[in-house]
Amino acid sequence: MTQTLTLRVNHETHELVVPLGTSLLTVLRNDMALNGPKYGCGLGECGACGVLVDGMAARACVTPVAAVAGREVITLEGLGGPESLDPVQQAFIDCQAAQCGYCLNGMIMAVRAVLNRKPDATPEQLRAALEYNLCRCGTHVEILAAAERAVRLNAAAIGGGHDAQFPSE
Repeated sequence: MTQTLTLRVNHETHELVVPLGTSLLTVLRNDMALNGPKYGCGLGECGACGVLVDGMAARACVTPVAAVAGREVITLEGLGGPESLDPVQQAFIDCQAAQCGYCLNGMIMAVRAVLNRKPDATPEQLRAALEYNLCRCGTHVEILAAAERAVRLNAAAIGGGHDAQFPSE
């Protein structure tokens, strides 16, 4: 059996016919050729498949695509592009917060989700948001530094000041 759905992904509307029970990750990667979200564990435990649904972090591998019909889904590709990176993407580049890069999609999306809710997130809040995102390469120190830098870059992008809780660079 199939279902016809209207999805809004990266600010574009798509009409799709998909089998019942299809995951959001399957549709994003196979039907829309969006490769930011990765297939990691398939159980919603590693975070590699992270996306934003209405600005909140979601695990695309365990989210039925029907559950996001009519909602705004943003993937890594929808955050920014080479000419205009999202502050979180820029922070990860600035801090060289990558080794193999497989986890980066989920890390970046988790940080963006926190900043959507709490632009002045503390280091503790950032750590809590990243707690269930796994990095197999051990790049945690650089990822946390990038998350803290993202708070500063995000504040500058939205016209805020420097957050005193982070040391200046």
